Amino acid sequence: MSVQQESPAERVSTPVDGVDVLGALSPSRAGDFLTCPLLYRFRTVDRLPEPPSPDAVRGTVVHKVLEDLFDLPAAERTPERARDMLEPTWEEIRAAEPGLEEMFGAEGPEIAPWLASCRTVLERYFTLEDPRRLEPAERELYVESVLDSRLLLRGFVDRLDVAPDGAIRVVDYKTGRSPAPGFEAKALFQMKFYALVIWRTRGVVPAMLQLVYLGNGEIVRYVPDEQDLRATERKIEAVWRAIQAAEETGDWRPSPGKLCGWCAHQAICPAYGGTPPPLPEPGEPVLEPAAQPASD
Repeated sequence: MSVQQESPAERVSTPVDGVDVLGALSPSRAGDFLTCPLLYRFRTVDRLPEPPSPDAVRGTVVHKVLEDLFDLPAAERTPERARDMLEPTWEEIRAAEPGLEEMFGAEGPEIAPWLASCRTVLERYFTLEDPRRLEPAERELYVESVLDSRLLLRGFVDRLDVAPDGAIRVVDYKTGRSPAPGFEAKALFQMKFYALVIWRTRGVVPAMLQLVYLGNGEIVRYVPDEQDLRATERKIEAVWRAIQAAEETGDWRPSPGKLCGWCAHQAICPAYGGTPPPLPEPGEPVLEPAAQPASD
């Protein structure tokens, strides 16, 4: 079951004064298109619902605990306190989105082992960072910027750290495992996307991009520069042109791969013998729904 709710972006998004934007793109939707144009269509054009998965909801719960942990006085940001916060956070999220308990039916995982897996992920966080020594400048920060092409970029940053000298560190939590060596490009694209928006809005290139992988306890760090971010902007523009071309031609072709096993839309995918629903009427703009906080 998937429940459509008002996005935080709809509450905090700043007006794009005087700019007739072409459309909006977030790193997750750009990533969808790069992975599989048909997946992008199903999520952004057709807006098909997707059932919640235990892995995705674990990410949402753990992100929320780590966000709220920094509301506590520094001395209280301990593994024990994080464990105490877990079940109330789960109950809060479950109450806000009825139907999540359906994940734990007769054919799904039991809730007790799932909560235990959430605790394991949280405990692993404390082996990587000491939150008692950190004072983030921002958490779950919504960012947006309009490029010269009038494409609106937007998304949520898990954490922004600002040093006394003004240096910015962009931090993203991942509850899965880190990618194998040589396969970091997809995750770094997301971080460079955020860095580009921050550079465009604050005039400062972030000094560090940091991915915290809680699935196996690793941290991936990357130092961007202006050349990196200009290249990222060109890539984003190219992705948007490809999206527009797919809209004009109706050619949202599937791109089968290893991730298909996790796709909620296999039954209607031509690569697996399915038939997609009819496309919306020609001329309707392809505008991405408002950005959502990450939950992976």
